[in-house]
Amino acid sequence: MERVTAPVRGMHCAACVGKVEKALGGVPGVESARVNLATEQATIAYDPTRTDVQRLREAVAAAGYELVPPRSPADAGAADDAVDRERAEREAGERREKWKFLVGAVLSAPVLVGGMAHVLPGVPAFLQNPWLLLVLTTPVQFWVGWTFHRGFLHDLRYRSASMSTLVSIGTSAAYFESLAVTLWPHAFAGHMRTTYYDVSAVVITLVVLGRWLETRARGRTSEAIRRLVTLAPRTARVIRGGQETDVATAEVIVGDFVRIRPGERIPVDGVVTEGASTVDESMLTGESLPVAKAPESKVFAGTINRTGSFVFRAARVGAETTLARIIALVAEAQGSRAPIQRLADRVAAVFVPIVLTLAALTFVAWWLVGPEPAGLFALTNAIAVLVIACPCAMGLATPTAIMVATGRGAEVGVLIRSAGALERLHRVDTVVFDKTGTLTLGKLTVIDVVPATAVRAAGGSTAEASSEDDVLALAAAAEQGSEHPLGEAIVARAKERGLALPPIAEFTTVPGQGVDTMAADGRVLLGNRTLMDARGIDVAALAPRAQALSAEGKTVVYLAFAGRALGLVAAADTLKPEARAAVAGLQRLGLQVTMLTGDHRLTAEAIARQAGVDRVLAEVLPEDKAREIQRLQGEGRRVAMVGDGINDAPALAQAEVGIAMGSGTDVAIEAADVTLMRGDLRGVVAAVELSRRTIRIVQENLVWAFGYNVVLIPVAAGVLYPLWGVLLSPILAGAAMAFSSVSVVTNSLRLKRWRPSHGA
Repeated sequence: MERVTAPVRGMHCAACVGKVEKALGGVPGVESARVNLATEQATIAYDPTRTDVQRLREAVAAAGYELVPPRSPADAGAADDAVDRERAEREAGERREKWKFLVGAVLSAPVLVGGMAHVLPGVPAFLQNPWLLLVLTTPVQFWVGWTFHRGFLHDLRYRSASMSTLVSIGTSAAYFESLAVTLWPHAFAGHMRTTYYDVSAVVITLVVLGRWLETRARGRTSEAIRRLVTLAPRTARVIRGGQETDVATAEVIVGDFVRIRPGERIPVDGVVTEGASTVDESMLTGESLPVAKAPESKVFAGTINRTGSFVFRAARVGAETTLARIIALVAEAQGSRAPIQRLADRVAAVFVPIVLTLAALTFVAWWLVGPEPAGLFALTNAIAVLVIACPCAMGLATPTAIMVATGRGAEVGVLIRSAGALERLHRVDTVVFDKTGTLTLGKLTVIDVVPATAVRAAGGSTAEASSEDDVLALAAAAEQGSEHPLGEAIVARAKERGLALPPIAEFTTVPGQGVDTMAADGRVLLGNRTLMDARGIDVAALAPRAQALSAEGKTVVYLAFAGRALGLVAAADTLKPEARAAVAGLQRLGLQVTMLTGDHRLTAEAIARQAGVDRVLAEVLPEDKAREIQRLQGEGRRVAMVGDGINDAPALAQAEVGIAMGSGTDVAIEAADVTLMRGDLRGVVAAVELSRRTIRIVQENLVWAFGYNVVLIPVAAGVLYPLWGVLLSPILAGAAMAFSSVSVVTNSLRLKRWRPSHGA
């Protein structure tokens, strides 16, 4: 299967979306077609051996719309060129709608005044002249409103219906009834001579106003992705053949050396080869503090160099850069469909035909039983039903909120892969953290150094002095030749303290026990109790302290020199600094927090106590992690799994939502439902908060969109007239319909102001 995403022109409502999807789905070889009204794009998966893009375009054209050919990387040019074109097209569309509204407003104002002469005293006689009203209304009806009439003609041709159908039929009925009265007044008697030019002109003008405001607001929903795209500079200073040359970023190839000066943006991903600096990666990761860079440090496209100058070797260019991959995934998420949207889609599929039926029934009912003039009374109510019922708000309720949320998430370092993941996350009640490298730093750190003299002194006996530094220096000397993580931690701590290490010879590893080395003055042993017992070293005085440290989840080794116990060293994989705050934040949201690890239960429980987690699943083999997630789900829990995105892949896939920690440079971006670009655990809290806020906005939008139609269609049909004499004017119906779409988009834009609770 091939997958393409391409713009679709001419859509205005949820019914349009359904028509385009149906047209694409009917093409042989198309596996799936998903159309997004907010982004005005279609995402199509098809078998290239059975169909092609041209056939897809023909199918969409047959439905009355235009599928713009997707761009291939070869002819697309730089990504920011595409953004410039998209912005230019949107701004041109805004200008068209603006001018149509202004022309419509200027021409409709006198028509409205003239049409209300029966309730407004002092209206000049010339404004009541039907011929003048005809002249002013005709350009509004056929130029300002041509989009709707053209859409209706397409609908008629292909036996379908949309928002254009409703607006065109409603306003045309008012216009042509008024035209008939103007041309043949003698054929109409009494009240039947009333014209409804004001309904035709003002309704079209108000609907166009709504379209203009909606287009402006929808343009703001995609600002986040436009800002991401424009992060990469257009040019790069490349060093080739000893010469520095400015070339287009698209021309940089892997292996090129690129010089970056203070204040410049980095054009592609790479590795620093010379120089040092600090780089602002906030737009990529959400991290506000600059990151120090030195030789062998990785740098990413779109980030900003702050202080120094450096040269780096290009490692990923074009669509392979981290920034480009993020942009692609955000765009994919913005175009995806949340399960909650299915209800709106199902309703929209049958909504317009139902409204046409209701309008016809309204006309017939009031024609038969309405007050005089029954014909005009029936026509007015039928037009109001047609105009009030346009399903624009239904089609925009979900995708606009998804667009803003995924874009905002990317800005704060929370990369959400799909609308479905965003929706599933708000229903999660359990968050499972992998321990090593997720809750913890993923490497051992020396925590305690205990000289034997300190233990003896505490017991009331004395011995020759031996400080912590003496113990640490000798232990580090013994471990200099070791590749064991504990040995590396001991050597690293000694270097941090600037200790001089005595020379060591005859390094020997004792499997499962420790190391055996020779110093200038005697043999040095560093290892567990088994090693000490095997070599006859008395560690009884140190044993209680060693047991206490082990109970805290620490790894303990004894140090012996020249046949006597000299001390012990304890190390542990420590919690990330933000771990406890992240766990507490999730618990405040009402979530159960569980830790999943293959470590010994004693070690796991010690870490769990420090982090404040609710439940520990310890001694779990890597291949059994997914089974543990499945067991939690069997208990009725809805689980989000947080891991590194590679080792925990089966568990991430099994969970309702997989959340990957990482810098955004590995497979985690593609593998997980959510990726935390900073690797900050508080991003999990932010992701849940964003999901809950987004779904709340979507629910508000859907309640408004459905409630608006459910309440106002009966009012427009005149059900309140027999009781209280209340009717809904078609003009007010047009204003309300325009307001409904704008309100839904504006409500979604509130997500742009969302901030994570922890203040990142």
